[in-house]
Amino acid sequence: MKIEHDVLLSRLTTVGTGGPARALARPRTLSELSEALRYAEGESLEILVVGLGSNVLAADEGVDALVLSLEGELADVETRDGLLAAGGGATNAVCLHRAREAGLGGLEFACAIPGTAGGGVRMNAGAYGRDWSDVLIRALVVTADGDGWLAPSELGLAYRNSSLSPGHVVARVEYRLEPGSPGEIKQTVADLVARRKATQPTNKRTFGSVFKNPPGEIGAGQMLELCGLKGYRIGGAVISPKHANFIENAGGATSADCIALMVEARRRAQAQFVVELQREVVFAGAIELPPAT
Repeated sequence: MKIEHDVLLSRLTTVGTGGPARALARPRTLSELSEALRYAEGESLEILVVGLGSNVLAADEGVDALVLSLEGELADVETRDGLLAAGGGATNAVCLHRAREAGLGGLEFACAIPGTAGGGVRMNAGAYGRDWSDVLIRALVVTADGDGWLAPSELGLAYRNSSLSPGHVVARVEYRLEPGSPGEIKQTVADLVARRKATQPTNKRTFGSVFKNPPGEIGAGQMLELCGLKGYRIGGAVISPKHANFIENAGGATSADCIALMVEARRRAQAQFVVELQREVVFAGAIELPPAT
């Protein structure tokens, strides 16, 4: 398996920022994935699985990590007896397509999540009132020491979170779905996609939702909009004029620009609503978000 070096993360992330990664591997099989993880352990490197590159903000100085992009059989999708099995690198779009072809419903909410099966498990991703814990049967998790299947109760799934550490890589996912009409599934997905396009900057470079929704009736986006932050810009990054819980790369943005916007957003939310917003985006490299003041 080939190991690449000094690959710019700005080429791999949806927001288009980030410096070089020390190493990059594209494993296609379980054995190659295990080999990559042993390599990282031997080199004392952190692990960063990029998936489609969403939900990641990488340091401008780069990351001392092995970046993984799962391909081949680690991105395959198949259906059988009401079960959808997908590699950790399988995109949600492909999973949805295969599920619809097989007349399996329940995963339609994932059309709003531009990521992969493995990323969905790691973040317990969700949208429109559902998340991975609603459909997940089990996940095959691989480390440098071996692999094993884990049930949702063993994964510590919570709101936009799991108990998986960076060295735990989701290689395979099994979903239990429900019989459904392909036509109805297609229509539901179309409705959700239209809803998403109407409310989110889907045609801009972002890393997805910036903050988790805090407890209560006001979500992070509405809260930041009430703070007057729509369209607020620092450097090449701007808080989306369409949805205030997204940061757009408006041209030449750096991760530092994005962090500066996050700091200001948390400051205003703390001042106006006495709420310390928690980030949803994953940081890679030497990035810190100071406490809201």
